[in-house]
Amino acid sequence: MAKRVAVIGAGVSGLSSIKCCLDEDLEPTCFERSNDFGGLWKFSETKDGMTRVYRSLLTNVCKEMSCYSDFPYNEDYPNFMSQEKFWNYLQEFVEHFGLLKYIQFKTTVCSVTKRPDFSETGQWDVVTETEGKQDRAVFDAVMVCTGRFLNPHLPLESFPGIHKFKGQILHSQDYRTPDAFQGKRVLLIGLGNSGGDIAVELSRIASQVFLSTRTGSWVVSRASDGGYPSNMMSIRRWHSFQTQLLPACFLNWIQERHMNKRFNHEDYGLSITKGKKPKFIVNDELPTCILCGTVTMKTSTKDFTETSAVFEDGTIEANIDVVIFTTGYTFSFPFFEEPLKSFCTKKIFLYKHVFPSNLERATLALIGFIGLKGSILASTELQARWATRVFKGLCRIPPSQKLMAEATKKEQLIKRGVIKDASQDKLDYILYMDELATCIGSKPNIPLLFLTDPD
Repeated sequence: MAKRVAVIGAGVSGLSSIKCCLDEDLEPTCFERSNDFGGLWKFSETKDGMTRVYRSLLTNVCKEMSCYSDFPYNEDYPNFMSQEKFWNYLQEFVEHFGLLKYIQFKTTVCSVTKRPDFSETGQWDVVTETEGKQDRAVFDAVMVCTGRFLNPHLPLESFPGIHKFKGQILHSQDYRTPDAFQGKRVLLIGLGNSGGDIAVELSRIASQVFLSTRTGSWVVSRASDGGYPSNMMSIRRWHSFQTQLLPACFLNWIQERHMNKRFNHEDYGLSITKGKKPKFIVNDELPTCILCGTVTMKTSTKDFTETSAVFEDGTIEANIDVVIFTTGYTFSFPFFEEPLKSFCTKKIFLYKHVFPSNLERATLALIGFIGLKGSILASTELQARWATRVFKGLCRIPPSQKLMAEATKKEQLIKRGVIKDASQDKLDYILYMDELATCIGSKPNIPLLFLTDPD
């Protein structure tokens, strides 16, 4: 009898998890709280409390490096896709592999708890609710695919005067199209990919756009110097090898020289703050908008008055109509009980960012809860492949006692300042994919490939 697997969420991670379950002859049931698959990639004009992409979004990773391994894009797809194109690809993927029949829409997962005999069976009780009616079922394994963009992070407590501000305040989660901001003076707080994208789009319709950043950022174009997609040139095994071999200070110096070749970031108000870890955003138009004056870069926002914003450098911008926080998201697991909920939110207690260390049986996997310098599709697919093979008994992970001892020791060393807490850092794409492929047994012999004719 096939093992039953509950898949929570039908976004890009959930879809690959369903497919990987079927590949291993497991029996998946996917629970999706909205009325369609695709997660945040399914555009919706209505504000339904769920994270959705804005209409104008373009992918940051080229199609050659951001597809499922056994389902490449059609040749007529562009290198970088709009939200609509990417969702069409997901739709084609679902139809091709017949995944739709395994998804229960408009279904919320209320609780996921270990059964009394969990130490022997590894089974879970899953309670769901559909249109007010609750249901309970037993599953042999659970894959959580709700993603990292679940709850908007709105740090209002960091701005003492925000309660006095009389203009509109919103998070980028609520941003869909620019129409409502015609002729307004808009302040965006936070310089990530969303902050850059929204600033550029609003610059065409708003009276003035201000973009406030604490740390600055390197701005990368989608096309490299040679015309190839930039991520194809930067995410390479040779670059990964360099980061392991060379000192960080030297790499940062090389990086700074390279990034300032296109334009001097300091002149544009984008330079990385001293002592801060370098970060990157992908944006082709932001430097031009700054040059044209339609976007004005500002330092960190310090305070607010009724109509103005005060910045760290002492400058004040008056008559602000709208403040948009592009300050990211947090994830949570409301359906888990303690202490499992806490262990799942601490990356240090997740074995290779997938399996909670405290469970006697490896029948719970978190898929897609990683920050990665590369394609999320490819990485979540590899996570799902590994997890389903562990569920089936084809792959094994170390016992929970060993994993807990190692994680606890590492946590203590971090608290004492002996080692650095890197849990919030983005993972090296090549190294992480190599790790997962090794666990599965699918990592190719790289040196041998050098001697192989690619034809």
